[in-house]
Amino acid sequence: MKEYVLDANALVRLFRNQDGAARIQDLLIQADKKLVSLRISVVNLAEVLYIYAKFSTLEKARTAVQKVKGLVEFVSPDTEQALAAAVLRSRYKLGLADCFAAELAMRTRATLVTADPEFAKLGKQLKVLALPRHSA
Repeated sequence: MKEYVLDANALVRLFRNQDGAARIQDLLIQADKKLVSLRISVVNLAEVLYIYAKFSTLEKARTAVQKVKGLVEFVSPDTEQALAAAVLRSRYKLGLADCFAAELAMRTRATLVTADPEFAKLGKQLKVLALPRHSA
């Protein structure tokens, strides 16, 4: 089964119906059919809630997150994983939340779904499914 880790911007694009939303919707349909596995770090999930609430309301953001809960596994990092994310931040100068997404994807050998070109800094050690860079 193909495994994917979602960056925060993937779900925000879905919820806001921006560029790349159809690709995320397709992945959710595949996850519902058990054809793919989808995960997101709870650190990135917090970012989703915060960002989407800025454009909507906190209640709508919480509802949107709950709608994907059965299709996307919410992963809480342990201490070792948090420290590994910190090492990525130190080495590659990515945002801290991005480091949690990268750490989860690399640890699980999954493909990271993101619109953020900054992940290219990690080279071939991180597989990326790139969403469009600019949203509508």
